[in-house]
Amino acid sequence: MFTGIITDVGKIASLEKSGDTKIKITTAFDTDDIDIGASIACSGVCLTVTDKGEDWFAAEASDETLSCTNLGNWKVGSLVNLERALKIGDELGGHIVTGHVDAVIEVKALETIKDSTKVTFTLPASYAAFVAAKGSVTLDGISLTVNEVGDDFFSVNIISHTKAHTSFATLEVGQQINMEIDVLARYVARMNEVKN
Repeated sequence: MFTGIITDVGKIASLEKSGDTKIKITTAFDTDDIDIGASIACSGVCLTVTDKGEDWFAAEASDETLSCTNLGNWKVGSLVNLERALKIGDELGGHIVTGHVDAVIEVKALETIKDSTKVTFTLPASYAAFVAAKGSVTLDGISLTVNEVGDDFFSVNIISHTKAHTSFATLEVGQQINMEIDVLARYVARMNEVKN
């Protein structure tokens, strides 16, 4: 489990596509404190640490993971939002995040409003019921509050701090983003489905 509060922006050091895709990510994390087998959210995707060095860790992504996320777009040098798994007693600054991507969405528009950026994203019809104004959504691993929702779009506000400390510093129109819907919205929808 994660919170959607990014604690490092890593960089793809290498990608090796032989069987599953082997990914090496540089990080400012103290890798002495990372166990092999630990989970790290990488731009919203929960990956298992398979190897590590002084300033890097490695993970593997299956074809299934590549087909359901934007990891297939990663290149050497791509920025990756990183979050270590939540520990009992940690502050829950964002919201409960599983690291399981529901959809890959696209940036439709960027608008500067004072020091912030309003970002509008596409919203697949199958997920529209799970996104609500003032509700939470996870985008490339970042816990964000939804501002506005339409039939096929929603928007969030990115403050300057978030922009400066995540990969959203380089966000562009047309960019593909991993989206995880709020787990609470998922269970409420399921309870309503079963009730009816």
